[in-house]
This record gives sequence, C-alpha cells and structure tokens, in this order.
Amino acid sequence: MAGRQPFKTPDGRYLVVRGRLWRCANPSLPEPRRKALVADLMDARRAVGQAKRNDDATAMKEARAAVDDAKIALGERGPVWWDDGAPDLNRHMARTTPYAEWYAGISGGER
Repeated sequence: MAGRQPFKTPDGRYLVVRGRLWRCANPSLPEPRRKALVADLMDARRAVGQAKRNDDATAMKEARAAVDDAKIALGERGPVWWDDGAPDLNRHMARTTPYAEWYAGISGGER
C-alpha cells in the first residue's frame, strides 16, 4: 500500500486497510480539538514504544490506557459517533459487511 491512501467507506465511517474496516474519527469534532487529540494519541503511541524498549510493564499499561483514552475521545473506539442505529463494524472484514458490494467494486477490493 506504499504511497496509497486507504479507502474511506461512502458514509465516511470507516477506513479500509488490507480489507479490514477501521472506524474513523468523529467528523464533527472541532479541528483544534481533533488536532490536540491526535497529538495526545501520537504521544501515547511513542510512550508505548518507549515502554517496550525499556521492558517496563507499568509504563506499558499506562501508555496503552492513554492510547485507548485518545482513541475513545476521537470516536475511533467506544460508543459510535453516528446516531442512525447502524451497528459498529470496526475491525470487521469489509467483504463480510454491508459494505461488501461496494468494496468488491473498488480496485478489485485490493486496498
């Protein structure tokens, strides 16, 4: 996938990476808030890496909790940000979801 952007489902709820759906951030977040949360997420991911390098279980637990907190605040985890009652298909394979026909029709479903 080098150099290519992942597909986004027509409703904007998911990115498709290697055939799997990943929930997008809530598009109604104000841009300054979204940027701050993304910065928090990146800091937390760096902390995960540092904890791994240091083999520090306590730091790892804290860093992973910080990643989860940022993803929940972004809307990528936790309660869904849409209100039409559609189920959360996060981490499902696109070909096994209501997006299957759409996914099969885009670039052979390869991205």
